[in-house]
Amino acid sequence: MYTRPLIKASGGYVVHVEFCNEVSMSCNKKVHALYYMFLKELNEGRIDGITDVVPAYSSMTVFYDPRKISYKELFRVIEDLSRHMTDVDLDKVLRPEKYRVPVAYGGEFGPDMSSVAELTGLNEDEIVKIHTSRIYRCYMLGFTPGFIYLGDVDEKIAVPRLPTPRTRIEPGSVGIAGKQTGIYGVASPGGWRLIGRTPVRTFDPDRKPPTPLKPGDLFEFYPISRDEFQKLKGKFILEVQ
Repeated sequence: MYTRPLIKASGGYVVHVEFCNEVSMSCNKKVHALYYMFLKELNEGRIDGITDVVPAYSSMTVFYDPRKISYKELFRVIEDLSRHMTDVDLDKVLRPEKYRVPVAYGGEFGPDMSSVAELTGLNEDEIVKIHTSRIYRCYMLGFTPGFIYLGDVDEKIAVPRLPTPRTRIEPGSVGIAGKQTGIYGVASPGGWRLIGRTPVRTFDPDRKPPTPLKPGDLFEFYPISRDEFQKLKGKFILEVQ
């Protein structure tokens, strides 16, 4: 069934497309479908004047050059594409890569493991087993370079954010916030509960592109020891199945 998204100007030369007001995989798949349909139109030269397209949880933002395309023209393009989203085989369009991410859990790498255990009633080994037991889909990238929002975690380990965010979180830190898990790409403040850290980088400003990861990609975590962490430290995320 077609549900028309809300399409509106959002200040400057920006169009905002909103599908819902919730964080859910079903809504996010609609965003991904429109995003990749839009990219296909751009790559095949059927749209001109687009400077950037940014997908989020439940919306997509399009930046455009009014000298090449008007707001009314862009509105019509987006509305027409959105009408055909139900015809899209998302997995075929996305062509998702699958990454296996090594993680050293607990201890200095996962300073919130004890609070997650307290909140869930599980021990550390059980938390690790549950966290590594499923394949996660990338909802979106942001709020800092290389940060990956992944979902959904098992309800048994879904825990709230910290009451007070940390002022600095190390790159590679793996955390949980509600039903999401994620990886910090660079050092930054943050309020997710940290259960481990990966030694591999998800962002490198000297690479082109700085991150190969994209919305819709699939991620699987697996546990490693402290020694294995040191051996892999600093390598770029390249392990793809």
